[in-house]
Amino acid sequence: MKPIIIIGSGLAGYGVARELRKLDKLMPLLIVTRDHGDAYYKPALSAALSQDKSPEDLITANVNKASQDFNATILYQTTVRNIDTALKLVVTDKGSFEYQSLVLALGAEVIRLKLEGDGADDVISVNDLWDYKRFREALLGAERIAILGSGLIGCEFASDLIGKGFKADVIGMTEQPLMPLIPAAAGEVLNKRFSEKGVSWHLERKVTSVMRSTSTSEKALNVILDNGDVINADIVLSAVGLRARTTLAAEAGITVNRGIVVDDYLRTSAADVYALGDCIEINGQTLPYVLPIMHASRVIAKTLAGQPTPVVFPPMPVTIKTQGYPILVLPAPMGVAGEWKLLEDDNGLKMGFVDQENKLLGFVLTEGQITQQAAMVAQLGHSLE
Repeated sequence: MKPIIIIGSGLAGYGVARELRKLDKLMPLLIVTRDHGDAYYKPALSAALSQDKSPEDLITANVNKASQDFNATILYQTTVRNIDTALKLVVTDKGSFEYQSLVLALGAEVIRLKLEGDGADDVISVNDLWDYKRFREALLGAERIAILGSGLIGCEFASDLIGKGFKADVIGMTEQPLMPLIPAAAGEVLNKRFSEKGVSWHLERKVTSVMRSTSTSEKALNVILDNGDVINADIVLSAVGLRARTTLAAEAGITVNRGIVVDDYLRTSAADVYALGDCIEINGQTLPYVLPIMHASRVIAKTLAGQPTPVVFPPMPVTIKTQGYPILVLPAPMGVAGEWKLLEDDNGLKMGFVDQENKLLGFVLTEGQITQQAAMVAQLGHSLE
């Protein structure tokens, strides 16, 4: 029997394998991954420093254990060269493999800014466990880190770094940090809290170049902003966001847009090819968060086991790992006209995003207000009093 092939060994790929084995213990399963194949929780990368977690500490199962757990053959450190959807064939640098069904769990890649200067190639990004290992090594002896990006990833890394005693300069193009994920009022409080802990904000600014310092009295790199300001830093970390990996699918003739386009059954435009996780676009949206991956893993596993199942995403608030100022957000839906309203500001902020009919469609809760999550979810779609 031809195997089910999963390309990718992150939360999405291994998630499908785990859920499939709950339903079918014996279906032949082949997992192909370009990395080492060790299982780890990727969202932990932006909170691991302050918890004194080494790369090895973050591994929950090495590749051999994962292979046993999933009763799967895992081809690790393997590059997929192309997919032939007509022949139902995956071609890799270790051979070609036929499939009965194919699951694309390709993840997302770091958006790399086009920067001028001889220090541009020294800019670091952290998108996997091995990036994190290199980042930890670079931090030895460092004091000040410049972070490019004031969104979710940038703010979580800033939080992690200051929790470990580093100084951080955060550069972003928005009025306040975490916008537009959260409203300006909530971002303003985060701005103040982090400033008190050693973060220097450079907002409504962008980086034009990164230059290597020529002075022995300065730190290694100079970050030049569009207003001429210069930030001197030991390390420059790019955290401007991620972009769905779509090249492999596109070259196979599979429909892509901002992500690999899938329907409600997580089917791509090619027969017997499914996709999930950070690499997909569903109903015009990308969903680069943990909870959608968990739901999608269960749905695809049921379909692969002979129970075709559509995905129905419930409200999925996102926890932002900002130490000292916890934030929970259900993002405002894209393309919907509306506004953020302050509902309470005692013991944290409670804010709701309402449409033109005053119906609640999203919310932000901070600090003590996070206990109101269930009540806010229950109120979704209803008019605020």
